[in-house]
Amino acid sequence: MLRIVLPDYVENIINAVQAGGYEAYVVGGCVRDMLMGRTPDDWDVTTNAEPQRLMALLPEHRIIETGLRHGTVTVLNGGNAVEVTTYRADGQYSDGRHPDEVRFGVSLEEDLKRRDFTVNAMAYCPGAGLIDLFGGAEDLRAGVLRAVGEPQARFGEDALRILRALRFSAALSFEIEAETAAAMHARREDLKKISRERIGAEWLKLICGENAGSVLMEHAEVLAAAMPCIAPSIGFDQRNSHHIYTVWEHTVRSMEAIAPEPLLRAVMFFHDLGKPQSFTVDADGVGHFYGHGAISERIAEETLTAFGLEKQFVRRVCTLVKYHDSDVFCSEKSVLRWLNKIGEKNFAALLKVKRADNLAQSEKYHGRQREIDALEALLRKVLAEKRCFSLRELAVDGDDMQRLGYSGREIGDVLERLLEEVIGGAENERESLLKRASALQRRGEENTNEKAD
Repeated sequence: MLRIVLPDYVENIINAVQAGGYEAYVVGGCVRDMLMGRTPDDWDVTTNAEPQRLMALLPEHRIIETGLRHGTVTVLNGGNAVEVTTYRADGQYSDGRHPDEVRFGVSLEEDLKRRDFTVNAMAYCPGAGLIDLFGGAEDLRAGVLRAVGEPQARFGEDALRILRALRFSAALSFEIEAETAAAMHARREDLKKISRERIGAEWLKLICGENAGSVLMEHAEVLAAAMPCIAPSIGFDQRNSHHIYTVWEHTVRSMEAIAPEPLLRAVMFFHDLGKPQSFTVDADGVGHFYGHGAISERIAEETLTAFGLEKQFVRRVCTLVKYHDSDVFCSEKSVLRWLNKIGEKNFAALLKVKRADNLAQSEKYHGRQREIDALEALLRKVLAEKRCFSLRELAVDGDDMQRLGYSGREIGDVLERLLEEVIGGAENERESLLKRASALQRRGEENTNEKAD
């Protein structure tokens, strides 16, 4: 019999429930992950004990009533949280997302058959071993994602399962079974019923998956139903020698060329979505996309804000999308000015973005990789030398300017002037900067006197 080693805090819950005469199993994604040799992010338990009875069976545990209507409580044990849900059968899904009602007092089999995919419909407990009624272990070995039962019915109950299929396929590198994939495409318009926040959560996990590129190419129309902003880019011919791929394929290839980090993948996802709106053709029939960065930035901001993602994350994505196509000259002055403009983290990320963008273009233009190598070397050099590129590193500050007689907005203006001169090559040395500030002040006073005369 298969033996899965459970964390003590999970096994303690199962043992306590079973000691009270009830069934209890770990279920779903944690079973799948353990069979794959992965450490689960969280643990879920299913039982035939209803919530009120469950709370009586676990008197030494703190229990949070997180979803009593659907039979779910969260059990806290030693600083760990375990969701425990009563076996249930779902009623109709009028809104295409949530069951109108749930029925308790059903069997484990009835509970498992309402779940989304076979690999997520397995249960386990130390006494009974693995409960696999729908071939989940076999699909796991084969790397196949298959809906439990009739796919159209599963997706009709909850359209979010369509995006979950894309996410699991991307994260696990599983092929979506043909009938399941066909049902996803047939029911993709149901995704319009899903909240922006839930779509955003699934999307961010999807684009960071190991197999994200293949999923995004094969099921672009499905994702477009949830994110209409990508639809114009699908199949859009760029008509430019730099670009041998459509806008969408270039987007996907650029994502594959960058690390699977949420920020970087999100930037590549959005960086060229403004191209269809900015497309023009010159007299030679060559396509151009003047100003597409600003349009892409707007699309990113609107979409990510609607997704309810953290504001700083949204700002960073938008900054990098805005400047992804900007010229960055290979000189120390240029690097320092960009560091001043967008900061160290964003500039380092911008170079990664430019590298991925170039790798997703025609190979004959991949010589730009050497330019990016040189820029990254310059970045390392100026950081190692602790070169001044912001007011924080400037050898003088606002108090110094006040002592020289500057006030109000003048203080900020003169500091910015001094910083620009330092970035341009002037020495970042306190006494010389104070002399320069004094000279600027005298010149300002002379100009004021001339105007008065």
